[in-house]
Amino acid sequence: MKENKQKLELTWHGKKDWENPEPRLLIEKEIYESDSKGLEDNLLIYGDNLLGLKSLERDYTGKIKCVYIDPPYNTKSCFKHYNDNMEHSLWLNMMKERLVILHRLLREDGSIWISIDAYESHYLKVLCDEIFGRKNFIDEVVWERAYSPINLKKTLSRCHDYILAYAKKIDCLEFNKLPRTNEANSRYKNPDDDPRGIWKSGDLSVGPIIKEKIYPIITPSGKRVLPPKGYCWRLTKERFEEYKKDNRIWFGKDGNNVPSIKRFLTEVSDGITAMTFWKREYVGDSQEAKREVKKFNNKDIFVTPKPERLIQRILYLATNPGDLVLDSFAGSGTTGAVAHKMGRRWIMIEMEKTGHTHIIPRLNMVINGEDEGGITKHVNWKGGGSYKYLEMAPSLLEKNRLGRWVINKKYNSAMLSEAVCMHSGYKYSPRKDIYWMHGYSTEHDFIYVVAQTLTKAELNRLSNEVGEGRTLMIYCSAFKVDGIEFDNLTIRKIPKTILNKCTWGKDDYSLKVALSKEADRANKRKQVKPSSYSSGYSPRAPIAVKGVM
Repeated sequence: MKENKQKLELTWHGKKDWENPEPRLLIEKEIYESDSKGLEDNLLIYGDNLLGLKSLERDYTGKIKCVYIDPPYNTKSCFKHYNDNMEHSLWLNMMKERLVILHRLLREDGSIWISIDAYESHYLKVLCDEIFGRKNFIDEVVWERAYSPINLKKTLSRCHDYILAYAKKIDCLEFNKLPRTNEANSRYKNPDDDPRGIWKSGDLSVGPIIKEKIYPIITPSGKRVLPPKGYCWRLTKERFEEYKKDNRIWFGKDGNNVPSIKRFLTEVSDGITAMTFWKREYVGDSQEAKREVKKFNNKDIFVTPKPERLIQRILYLATNPGDLVLDSFAGSGTTGAVAHKMGRRWIMIEMEKTGHTHIIPRLNMVINGEDEGGITKHVNWKGGGSYKYLEMAPSLLEKNRLGRWVINKKYNSAMLSEAVCMHSGYKYSPRKDIYWMHGYSTEHDFIYVVAQTLTKAELNRLSNEVGEGRTLMIYCSAFKVDGIEFDNLTIRKIPKTILNKCTWGKDDYSLKVALSKEADRANKRKQVKPSSYSSGYSPRAPIAVKGVM
């Protein structure tokens, strides 16, 4: 019998319509610096986040320690003109394209944290299982974002959101422990005046069952005790007797309780393993977040910010000082602000106006030591450091009056060389002393890009200069060789040889564009009779999970 290798997966309309975005050059527009030294090489990128992520692949693949994203939640208010199936399809397509690149950008010991609500959390979980691997699922955090009910609700008033956490490789990942709190330490007492100090009791029973660890224990009061059904004792009988002799077993003040292990504060680790329910009193809530963003823009208040304490918790667990953090849905800039205050390097991408109205003012207050809110006092932040503001270059290719793809007129020779290096897998590294060395792939293999026609004489001179033991990849508008071949030269025409590399001339991959395109398709379908639809496609094709269980 032939084995069925079909995998379990989430399917939806348009899942196979894969976008192939163009990696763009990132143009440095301004450097914002404080008077104090601090973290450098932080990047704020303005533009479409799918194009931005694609542009980061060249230099940052495998270098990001932690990704935090707060993507637009797929609420019905965003898709009021579309049926439920189309809502999910457009949103899932948007997420998949970005998550695939984010996965590549993560370090082997990195992790990604995604804020989401109940509308799409379960779909997103299955999608992330497909991209990151189900074994790399860390857990689902429940964040208490509100403290009072909305009494206008007729059913339930939701007071929480979720944060899905995945590892790049779960075997390589280990989180930091949370610092011990006074509340945690207050649970330790010393009812028997043990000279080793305060302690608290821990469960002596554990599962699964190990037969040699099931035995009766006689309490000081004469009571016979066995472990609960389905459990055994944590210690062997011999080890139990050692603990008892060392006064590490607690039977209660009257000696009649089920035995437990005494755990002394002096012997526990300095930190506490984080749990998955994050209360607002420890990580903040939505109201706290809105108060924070009002301080740098009280006229145009960001609708869905996250509190700095929430991001601090994530970065404290998943990163260390100097690590690189990425947020490709920057919003109001909370991730960058918190990362900066905590001594982490950061990259943020934002295409909406909030990049200028919220993020830049906020970051400038942070680096200048003027932001007194959020976690500033907790981490003793005084200001310092810098960041670069980058914009994406226009598409390398544009169409001329005849509808043919040509090199964009806005590209100078240096931009052209760097862009072609990016598309060809070469490291852009121009040499001033050798005009034809624009980049390299190895120490012996180089690239030269020129937007002109090369003659046979020019190619012959290049071949002689390259010499033996080295090769040169040449991209040019045209060339004339008259049948002559050069062993150390490979010659290709631009833009012809790069036309199929990616999608050219598209600047916006946002949900707004996807909605606009779907609206156009919907209008066209209205003009077609229902019977004309083929059996293989339906505009209301449902989302499904398919596969062999």
